[in-house]
Amino acid sequence: MRKVVEINLERGLPSVSIALQTMKDGLTACRRQGIRAAVLIHGYGSSGVGGGIRAAVRLCLSDGSMRGVVRDYIGGEQWHWRKREFISMCRELEACEGRIANNEGVTVVILK
Repeated sequence: MRKVVEINLERGLPSVSIALQTMKDGLTACRRQGIRAAVLIHGYGSSGVGGGIRAAVRLCLSDGSMRGVVRDYIGGEQWHWRKREFISMCRELEACEGRIANNEGVTVVILK
């Protein structure tokens, strides 16, 4: 069984609300299937200061509305600070490290 999945939130250039619903549905389904971690691909945005989907995803993950599904999360740009902790929770994240490290367009989520 796969322990890590990628969820692409920017495919098809959705609105922020559609991307958030895709994230919520995807993370809930992953948790039910016993998947340990998800790499959310939201892009960085073309403004140079981070896109709307990226900001909304991280706000949603921090506001507690996903508390029953999400154990912890981290942006790719912070991966080097906490990668050992996240890999200890899901060893399969090691194989994804090249796509995560220093990538502001992804967020790694550990599921409950």
